[in-house]
Amino acid sequence: MPVWLEVSARTLVAAIALFLLTKLLGKRQVSQLSLFEYLTGITMGNLIAYVSLDVQSNWYLGLIALGVWGGISLLTEYAQIKSKKARDFIGFKSTVLIKDGKVLEDNMRKERLSADELMEELRKKNIFKLADVEFALMEGSGEINVLLKRENQSLTPKTMGIQVGPEKPS
Repeated sequence: MPVWLEVSARTLVAAIALFLLTKLLGKRQVSQLSLFEYLTGITMGNLIAYVSLDVQSNWYLGLIALGVWGGISLLTEYAQIKSKKARDFIGFKSTVLIKDGKVLEDNMRKERLSADELMEELRKKNIFKLADVEFALMEGSGEINVLLKRENQSLTPKTMGIQVGPEKPS
């Protein structure tokens, strides 16, 4: 078999295997990937390249390695669902950055976040005064979530004591 045809066939088989494994692993957005899932994606991409291009070795060994990585990823996700300790070890814990309106500088240093970067993230949420923030948390994904002080929160029918009927689907 000509080398170009073998590489084409290997690439097709590897791409199908990667597609099936990706469908099996789930449909998270790239921005929602954990560190382990990101590393798994890179590794699987490298394995696919190996299966596609290394015509000197047995292609099925690359597919076995791909299957093992897929299995490891599934087991890791299962462990994270079932165990908080596993979730904290494999992923990242949330970190409180602002508590009771005060910036926790030790936590800011731990997360390697400057005051300017914190203010930039707050401005993205239309918060221009640090004094308006009651609580801010950096999630394991790196996103910062903020709770405004009660006097700065939006007015809703519930806060005004108004009963509102259920929303009807369009």
